[in-house]
Amino acid sequence: MLARPHDDALDAGPRKAAPGTERFCAATHEVKPVDEMIRFVVAPDGVAVPDLKRRLPGRGLWITATRQALETAIQRKAFARGFKRDVRVSADLVAVTERLFEQAALDALAICHKAGKVAIGFAKTEVALGRERVAAVINAAEAAPDGTRKLAAGLNHREDAAGIAVVEGLSSAQLDLALGRSNVIHAALLAGPESETFLRRIARLDCFRAGPKSGPGPSAPDLGSAEGGKRRAQRPVKAGLRRDGISDGTVKGAGKRKS
Repeated sequence: MLARPHDDALDAGPRKAAPGTERFCAATHEVKPVDEMIRFVVAPDGVAVPDLKRRLPGRGLWITATRQALETAIQRKAFARGFKRDVRVSADLVAVTERLFEQAALDALAICHKAGKVAIGFAKTEVALGRERVAAVINAAEAAPDGTRKLAAGLNHREDAAGIAVVEGLSSAQLDLALGRSNVIHAALLAGPESETFLRRIARLDCFRAGPKSGPGPSAPDLGSAEGGKRRAQRPVKAGLRRDGISDGTVKGAGKRKS
């Protein structure tokens, strides 16, 4: 049985949530698992601050972990009502929250690299798809369609293709910083617990940007639980990609690269 939230919209302070814990969303007025939500606290200067790790001191207000829900909370002045005090909401709170999700995913990717779980470059990605236990293929936003299609073809030849994620949406510059290399366009993420952590975090970022996915397969919100990580490893996690591996959108102001 799921642990029920307090009647008050605010929690009693930072603490490790028991599995199945639910909270009240101040934006949508729905009760949801905390793994689908973002905790916010008020800093000493009276500014609302996102607490993705749920560790900051003070009572917390919970918002569904999507851009739309956060924008709704801001429009409805949910922070001042929930905290029952004047709360300053910075004009870039949505963008700041998204950057925190991005950084959490990139930090997890850096840990994967340190653990030897990343094959970097088109050639090494292609080799990994042919002989390694692969958890995900990563294509930078600047990746050329030709290179992406070739890797998708190699992926589709695998019997376990349905269980391998394809991640797009991170820029080459972001991948460079996370992996300590220059001009990273393609990479293969090898199977392991570090990779599962990255995939959970990139799913959380994707959910924040686009909202929960509908249709078959796990929806983006099973973000922090072990069960969510296991389910997500069984199906592709494609941030901005169709199942055929071709980007849904175009990248403006960037040349296409293969390597």
